[in-house]
Amino acid sequence: MPPRALHRPPARTGRTPPATRPPSPDAPGRFDAAYYRRHYRGKDRVHSAAEIARLAGGVCGLAGWLGVEVRSVLDVGAGTGLWRAWLRRHRPDATYRSIDVSSYACARYGHEERDISRWRARERFDLVVCHGVLHYLDDRAAARAIDNLGAMCRGLLYLEVITRADLETVVDLERTDTAMRRRTGAWYRRRLARHFVQVGAGLWAARRAGLPFYELEAARG
Repeated sequence: MPPRALHRPPARTGRTPPATRPPSPDAPGRFDAAYYRRHYRGKDRVHSAAEIARLAGGVCGLAGWLGVEVRSVLDVGAGTGLWRAWLRRHRPDATYRSIDVSSYACARYGHEERDISRWRARERFDLVVCHGVLHYLDDRAAARAIDNLGAMCRGLLYLEVITRADLETVVDLERTDTAMRRRTGAWYRRRLARHFVQVGAGLWAARRAGLPFYELEAARG
């Protein structure tokens, strides 16, 4: 998965993003070996295996609570493959497919080299993980990617995207890759709502799954 903000920053700084324009998200070869050294193995690494283990355990636990049996997983922007490592240990019977746009990550960590804005698998998955990907895409590509995620998900989507408001109030700007598209949360919600019901904590239920929710369990509309 391409690097994003710390999942739980040490403190809310309250600082606004720098006035200068960040590097282009479209710079050729951005997600190369140097990028992975900085964001995955250096002092500014975005997460650890232990953190992803807690996340994966929580997501799969909530999936079970909601009645979604996780038998198949698509990992979009799979990065160093930490979700795969957790699933092999805790969900060994689940089929797993991982994609990434980084040639380096695919060669080193064994993913399929795919662009989620241009690619759609024929099968549908019980769980789709899309971690720190959409905010690197331009508006048209991000909209296509959301449609592709919706087409491939038959259960739950775990989605993490940094919005404009997050950059102003939540993320640690000194440790975060801020070369991204600064869109509003409303922009994403409008497009996600065509395919999903927002459950909360990053979880979105596929509308086709027909999962029942109490009134306060999920966003309406």
